[in-house]
Amino acid sequence: MTLLVISPDYASHLLPLATLATAWQERGEEVVVATGPATASIVSDFGFSQVTLQLGRGSNPGVIRAEDQPVGEDEALRGFFAATRSGMIETLRFQAEARSSDLLYRPVEKAREVLAVVEKLQPDQILVDHLAFGARLGLDAAGLTYGDVVLGHPSALPVGGEVYGHPPFWPGAFSPSAQELGGLRTLNERIRDQFTSEWNAALAVLNPDARPSTDAFAEHGDLLMLNYPEALHPPHRTADLPRHVFLGSAVRTEPADQEVERWLAASDRPVVYVSFGSFLSVRSDVLRRVADALRTLDVRVALATGSSDPATFADVPADWLVRGFLPQVTLLERASLIVTHGGNNSVTEAATAGVPQLVLPFSTDQFAGAAGVVDAGIGIALAPNTASVSELRAASIRLLEHSGHGATSEQSAQSRARALGEQLRAWPGPRRAYDFLASQSTPQGTPHGTPHARPATAPRH
Repeated sequence: MTLLVISPDYASHLLPLATLATAWQERGEEVVVATGPATASIVSDFGFSQVTLQLGRGSNPGVIRAEDQPVGEDEALRGFFAATRSGMIETLRFQAEARSSDLLYRPVEKAREVLAVVEKLQPDQILVDHLAFGARLGLDAAGLTYGDVVLGHPSALPVGGEVYGHPPFWPGAFSPSAQELGGLRTLNERIRDQFTSEWNAALAVLNPDARPSTDAFAEHGDLLMLNYPEALHPPHRTADLPRHVFLGSAVRTEPADQEVERWLAASDRPVVYVSFGSFLSVRSDVLRRVADALRTLDVRVALATGSSDPATFADVPADWLVRGFLPQVTLLERASLIVTHGGNNSVTEAATAGVPQLVLPFSTDQFAGAAGVVDAGIGIALAPNTASVSELRAASIRLLEHSGHGATSEQSAQSRARALGEQLRAWPGPRRAYDFLASQSTPQGTPHGTPHARPATAPRH
């Protein structure tokens, strides 16, 4: 059996998809990954075969820098970073304006490239990143069944009256006005309609018999897989989802890092892991405030500086571990707290490790993810641009405590996080993904022969 994995050329997308694919690899099945050249080393490290497929203009091998991007993408990235300094609404508005060119890059060309890969490999099953819209457009136009993996928060697939790009919920640390929210929704509705028009135009070229979509952002594959713990998702929204499976998380296995292992073994003091991921690590001003908040606590800190200048943190305590990149999964296994931007990989990996979370969301689905952490009682969310050193310190102290506050029956974030971690580790995401696809009675990928045509459907809610 052959599994084809289709991913954009971004490490944060490929890593969880590749981790899910290890369930096939462990059963002796062939795994082929179609992605771009920037992440080729990740494919190789997993022991998979690769077919080169560049689905978008940009790429990210692990730490993203504007100067490493193609002309146009570099300015867009700088614009995004600038918008995060203005707050939630400005960031979401910037991302909405960039969305049409970001998500449907040369759609007919890329869809045909995907179908050429499928035709050549004749895979038995296919896993696709939900945000690889050009790839899914091609598969839908050809009538192929595939595992549609939502790697971010489930709100990446709008349901009910939701509009893509407009967060359905966010933590109380953010208080946008009704006017700001109204303007954001109007903008996202305009972008939705423009995106859907572009989707339908490409669909008509690929399959003239296909039925146009009314909301291309709400389109999804028949086998919907959510890389997210159900316990962090609002039950009322779960009820509105189409047929699906919650995978919990896709926690990768990391190679041994001797420096990190020695550092962990040097002391039994609590470990706080700090990382803003591959994009938001550029916000050294916020990372610096976090460092100042933690320096007076009886903890050791592992700080991933990412694209920030390491000199910014030259004066931190000598027993801290400060590097551009750190093995997140390894450190979470020993951490008592994570301070994070709230990216879905960080949220789900920390949840699986049973670690409480101090979330400082900047963009996209990070707001919804932070709300889920707060509502589940496993963390605290603060606004990154306005949270003071004292507020960050107080939140860290509270999350590091092992007893609850208020009523005697109240659990601490530590105990809630541990309980959730035990649940998620009992049935790992890769096994859930394999079991879900194996349970389907219809072929998951291409039948051995020419792909058949299936009319595209309207949004399925």
